[in-house]
Amino acid sequence: MALTHVGPAGEAKMVDIGPKPVSRRMARAAGRIRLRPETVALIKDNQIRKGDVLAAARIAAISGAKRTSELIPLCHNIPIDVVDVRFEIKADGIVIEARAACEARTGIEMEALTAVAVAALTIYDMCKAVDKTMVIEDIRLLEKTKDAIQR
Repeated sequence: MALTHVGPAGEAKMVDIGPKPVSRRMARAAGRIRLRPETVALIKDNQIRKGDVLAAARIAAISGAKRTSELIPLCHNIPIDVVDVRFEIKADGIVIEARAACEARTGIEMEALTAVAVAALTIYDMCKAVDKTMVIEDIRLLEKTKDAIQR
């Protein structure tokens, strides 16, 4: 299978999406950050000195998704309709899931993945003073869809 972002001589190139039709696109991504149970309790009780960890992580995730094309080389800047970020607190960490949707000529999976990664990094940053054992792991695409737009 040929790589779409590599030219015939091996050079990096941006894919021309101009000829593609605009369609409704959605992507869901997930990941997790492992934390000590004591750190999870501090987050639940809003006792981390830097503030509300999950509120900050949600805002950072949305902001990160909106800036994906600035972070990932050759990624198209697309109009994002929504980024929804959810957290599931477990005894040994936090599961992060992000859903992003748009109407565009190219997919939105990089935005969903970036949202998860930035949320995890924000949790890490806010908790690093109390937990030196944190591990960010298992960031992955769960689903992506593309539906024709009926006008």
